[in-house]
Parts: sequence; structure tokens; C-alpha cells
Amino acid sequence: MAVVAALSRAPGGQPGDRHHVCFNGSLVSAGDALQQRLQGREANWRQTRRVATLVVTFHANFNYVWLGLLERALPGRAPHAVLAKLLCDQVVGAPIAVSAFYVGMSILQGKDDIFLDLKQKFWNTYLSGLMYWPFVQLTNFSLVPVQWRTAYAGVCGFLWATFICFSQQSGDGTFKSAFTILYTKGTSATEGSPKK
Repeated sequence: MAVVAALSRAPGGQPGDRHHVCFNGSLVSAGDALQQRLQGREANWRQTRRVATLVVTFHANFNYVWLGLLERALPGRAPHAVLAKLLCDQVVGAPIAVSAFYVGMSILQGKDDIFLDLKQKFWNTYLSGLMYWPFVQLTNFSLVPVQWRTAYAGVCGFLWATFICFSQQSGDGTFKSAFTILYTKGTSATEGSPKK
């Protein structure tokens, strides 16, 4: 909560800033809890707190500032502005966000090599993101009012958070690894059910 209070006092801080931070922090934390549940694990609240800490201290603030910066630099909903924002978001914003997630989580987990997950999973995760985020942001930049864009990205980010938290914990950054665990889990549940 001290972080939220500090953000509200920061230069240019507006009440919407801290609301977006708390909202996104809650959604991403829920995504982490969901991926643990989908894998059949007991809840690891320490891990979920780490995810929440990273989101509140970096990701939610980065998204809020980044989306505002894109709108100031490339205002409007004209097709050329939307496509330019989309390109900037995927070429600049996405690599920063993915890198910060893997390095930040490694730091919070106390790993010896804080860059190992980044080295092993960055490209797979980035490429997986290119199958999801351009469609989300195309809708965001062309249809969603500016004041709701961070919230919309946060809601869509819930699914991404479920995926990227899984990738950081168990996967290799590909959608295939995430779907494989879900398919395997679903198949074993079907095989274990009593037949009538």
C-alpha cells in the first residue's frame, strides 16, 4: 500500500494511476493463482505475492505510462496512427515487459542467475505474445476510449498473466507447453472418471 500512496503523491499522479495499478495487480495475481490451480498445485501464495509485487512496482505503472506515451506521440484512431502504435507496442513495449517479468521474478525468487529464465524463454514468450497482443491492442487502440485503455489491457492481461506465470514456473514460453499441460491434465481426469 505504501507504493500506491507514493504513486498518488508522485508528480502528475492522478487518482486513476493508483486504481489502474491495484486493478492490474489484482488481475495478474489472479492469473498466477489460476495457473497454479490448472496445474493441480496447492496455492503458493508466496509466489503469487511475488507476482503482485512485480506488477505493482513495475508492470502496471509501465503499462499506464507506456499507453499514455503512445497516445501522446501518435494521437487518434486513424488507421495509420493505430498501426504505428501497434508496431511501437510490439517492437519496444513488449520486449521491455517480457524482459522485466522474467528478470524481476528471478530477483524476487532469489535465483543465482537472474537472467537464466530470460535467456531460455524470452524469444518463445515474445513470439507467443505476437500471436495474442497485436489483436488485443488493435482493438484497444481503435475502439477503446483512451481513459479505459489501461484497464482493457489489464483485463486482457489476465489471460496473458496465466500463460506467462505458467511459463516462468513450468513452461518454455510457448503456447504449446501450456496447452500440453492442460491437455494432459484433461485427459488424465477423463481417464480417471468412473464409467457408466
